[in-house]
Parts: sequence; structure tokens; C-alpha cells
Amino acid sequence: MPNWHRSTAIAYAAVLLGVFGHASSEFVAVLTALPGPEAAVWRFGLGGLGLVVLALCFPASRDLLTPLRRDGRRLSAIAFLGVTLPYIAFHWSLDFATVPQVATLITGIPIFVALLAATVDRERVSRARMATGALAMAGVAALLTDGYLAELAGARHNLFGVLLVTVSAAGAAAYVVAIRPLALAYGALRVTAITMALGGIGAWLAVGAFWGRWVDPAAIAVLPRASVAAILAMALFNTTITQFVWIGGLAALPDMTRGAYLFFLKPVIAAALAVAFLGTSLSALQIAAAVFICSTVLVEIAWPRLTRFARGRASGRSRPQAPPPR
Repeated sequence: MPNWHRSTAIAYAAVLLGVFGHASSEFVAVLTALPGPEAAVWRFGLGGLGLVVLALCFPASRDLLTPLRRDGRRLSAIAFLGVTLPYIAFHWSLDFATVPQVATLITGIPIFVALLAATVDRERVSRARMATGALAMAGVAALLTDGYLAELAGARHNLFGVLLVTVSAAGAAAYVVAIRPLALAYGALRVTAITMALGGIGAWLAVGAFWGRWVDPAAIAVLPRASVAAILAMALFNTTITQFVWIGGLAALPDMTRGAYLFFLKPVIAAALAVAFLGTSLSALQIAAAVFICSTVLVEIAWPRLTRFARGRASGRSRPQAPPPR
């Protein structure tokens, strides 16, 4: 496996690929035509299994028992609170809120990551970072409130759905912050595989206990082909691949909060998917909002270089100039 810690560029590319996987998750979830909680079981049951298989393919990540023996309780708690509950809430929210609502609110994950990192890791949140985050969220709101995903919005606006997706965003951000030390200790693939697999088991138990829907894996043989294709895409791409590169890339970055700001590109990617696959045209406001979001994220990612450049110019101006030769 490549060591992402050796290259910040590779880590950012991994995070961006993860954002692309997250950006298409609402699309694919709607296409399954399943109730939200049941879709969560399929997603993390199969997706978690896919991550375990992926971990077993690499010698460095095959030992899944050692992390469980040493930090089993911690991993189980993270799996339940950071995978089972948030993603049941995410998929359930799609039964109540519209896709634009869900896409808008879930994009707040970087804000929660920054707040939690500041609380848990004592990571300083600068004024510049708060400003770029607020500006990016304003661009997200402008982009998503113009109705480009109206064709997929199957329910009226509902406060309960909004509450669910807010809980989901907070839980997903808490997972990112809590899993980082374990990812650095055991490797991103191992801990992601363990927590996602445990989260899938937790989702199966929770949905069975509270909704009375004990999902039978054999039922996939009798589901419509379109639903099966969507389930497999959601499990393998939106979960197995997406979670691995997203968590692994963030864990490898020296500044996790800065990397998480790439998540603001999620609605921009979703807009591009809407144009490509739904034949939707974007308004001038949406195009301007997309450019604005991309610019804000670029400023945040490039902020260290920008500040070094500004300091260099300032010190150059303050240095006394030598007199011209006579």
C-alpha cells in the first residue's frame, strides 16, 4: 500500500476521491428505492464486508485481531456512535427531508470537524478559517436552494428530517476526529474496516430491534435489478472505497481540519452529476456559487503558502534598500 504520509498531495487526492464518493451517495440511496434505515443496513453490511476483504488483500493490514484486543471497546464505541447511529440517521433523513436539504446540511461536516478538533485536540481555529468556512457554507446554501435536485426530492420539507441529518453530520465529524489516533497507530485501512464492519452489524441489530426489519442477505436475490445495482454501488463505491480514501487521506494530512474543507466541494460535484445524469441545467446563480465555493476551498487549502508569500513580501519591503551605484 502507498504511504500517504509521505506525500501531502496524495493525501489530498485521496480525500478528494472520498468527497466524490460522498457526493453521489444521496443519488444512489434514492435509487435503491428502499426505506432509509434498511438502506443503511445494506450499505454498511456489504460495505463493511468489502473493507474487511480489502484489508485482507494487504499484508500490513491483515491482522484485524490485534486492534480489537488492544482497543476493542474504543473501536466498538466509535463504530456505534460514529457509524451506526449517524448513517441510520442520514438514510432515514431521506425519508423525510428533500435531497437538497440533506446535501446542504451534511456539508456542514467540516464545521463540526473544526469545532471538535479544537475541543479534543486543542487545535486552534483561526479567524481566517472561520471566515472561509462561513463563506463556503453561504455558497453551498446559494447553490442548493435553487432546486437543481428537485427531480429527486420525494418528500416535503420536514423538521424531523433536518434534525436527523444534523445529527448525522455531527456524528460523522466525531468519527473522523476520534478515529485519527487509531488510524495513525494501526493504519487507516485496518481501523476503517473494523469500525465499518462493526457499524454494519450495529445497524442490522438497531434496525431489527427498533423497526422490526431484520434484513435477510438472501433477499437481495428477489429485489429488482435496479435496486440491487444501486445497493452494490452504494456499498462498494460509496462505502468501501469512499470511506477508506476519505479516512485514510484525512489521517495522513498534517492538518486534518484543512483537509476536511474539501468536503465543501460535495454539492459542486453533486451539481455536476445532476447535469451529467439528470440532464439538468444550472442557473447563473448556481454556476457563480460553484465557482465561489471552489475558490473558497482553494484559499483555505493554499492558506499556509499565501501567508508565507505575504510575509516574504512584507519583510522584503521593510528591509532597507541599498543605495544605487554611482
